[in-house]
Amino acid sequence: MPEPVNAWWARRQFSRGAETPYEVGTYREAWAPFPMLIRQYHPELNSGITLTQIPPAADVLLLWQCEVGHTFAATPAEQRARPGRERRRSAWCPECAVSAKPPAIRSGSQKRVPRRAPELCTKTPALPVGTAFVSECAPRPASAVEARLRADVFSRLGVTPGLNAVRVGRPFFTHLEVWPDIVLPELRIAIEYDSTGRHGLEHVGKREDADRRKDRTLRSAHWEVVRIRTGKLEKIGPYDLQLSSMSRRGLARLFDVLRDIRGSMLIDAYLAGGRV
Repeated sequence: MPEPVNAWWARRQFSRGAETPYEVGTYREAWAPFPMLIRQYHPELNSGITLTQIPPAADVLLLWQCEVGHTFAATPAEQRARPGRERRRSAWCPECAVSAKPPAIRSGSQKRVPRRAPELCTKTPALPVGTAFVSECAPRPASAVEARLRADVFSRLGVTPGLNAVRVGRPFFTHLEVWPDIVLPELRIAIEYDSTGRHGLEHVGKREDADRRKDRTLRSAHWEVVRIRTGKLEKIGPYDLQLSSMSRRGLARLFDVLRDIRGSMLIDAYLAGGRV
């Protein structure tokens, strides 16, 4: 059961036999991908203990304060798992989240209707698993950086541009297709550009779980995935790249990773066939 931070700290002092069981900065890298949580955490509300002294897996109740001023208690795991479908800052604060989207009021006479499993989208074409195609369901590019990266990759690699989906063999949410940021059909490689986004909500918590599921679904269709992880996001796959920002050097590192996956001879042949 979670315990108050001062009780947890005292227990750790005893078990580790040290006045300071965890030095300041010990868990800085683990918390770096969560800039919103860094802003919401205040040491003065937590017995002077900094966030970088608290293991993300610790079963301890911490006090947090959102930008509006709401103070609430939550464990590290609860806070890190909060981001869901909503792309807004209120997702980090339970009180703000309820105010932004209040629950529906049920009358006492209403019967609970069991939820039916969501039906699969019928717009996915009947293609062999692993086939890349143009999907009408695929979302538009999420950022200008992603669009520039796509343009840079296709200007150098002589592969088919314009495809935005891969047919998969098992459902990914309500589709039998997956939409990578960049689709390289001849190489059967998907490239994803990941950042924490404006509110620090993207690709963390439940969204990271969805990323992992997406990667497993693609690999089951015999594709490989390369994620370019920025904003202190940690690697989640064997070929992921951690970059501070996308640059020429980052693009060169990306092509090196493609060589690691498919071999230098094949990648260099497609680079020689590029459009510039």
